[in-house]
Amino acid sequence: MTSDTSEHTGANKGSEMKPETFLPEDYKPAETEPFMNDRQLEYFRRKLLAWKHELLEQSAETLEGLAESARNVPDIADRASEETDRALELRTRDRQRKLVSKIDAALRRIDNGEYGYCEMTGEPISLRRLDARPIATMTLEAQERHERRERVHRDD
Repeated sequence: MTSDTSEHTGANKGSEMKPETFLPEDYKPAETEPFMNDRQLEYFRRKLLAWKHELLEQSAETLEGLAESARNVPDIADRASEETDRALELRTRDRQRKLVSKIDAALRRIDNGEYGYCEMTGEPISLRRLDARPIATMTLEAQERHERRERVHRDD
């Protein structure tokens, strides 16, 4: 992040919302507000925490399901089917674990005043993009450039 970006975020350090700041239930960040003000930061913090909570609940359910399904199935076809289901569940669980890690990183960015700014350019990430993908670390344009570069290197 560039040093000029810290000027934009200096007043918004920390994800703890000030007691006098009120966030209505129907609040949606708007382009007309100052970017990453206390209300926007609190909105995204709550959104990230709710998403994390949902993922952790799903993970607990997955683990319970795996523990229950760890029975000895005599039929080889049924056993193969159960093993395939288990592998799929474990892959899903691994993706969720990685997503929780990205959510934690986004929460840290809120805490240190870097949330909402592109890690490549320092430019603000659009509110629409953040609302759709609150763990985004790059503007759409920077993300597209990054993916094009990745594809080129992968083809080598």
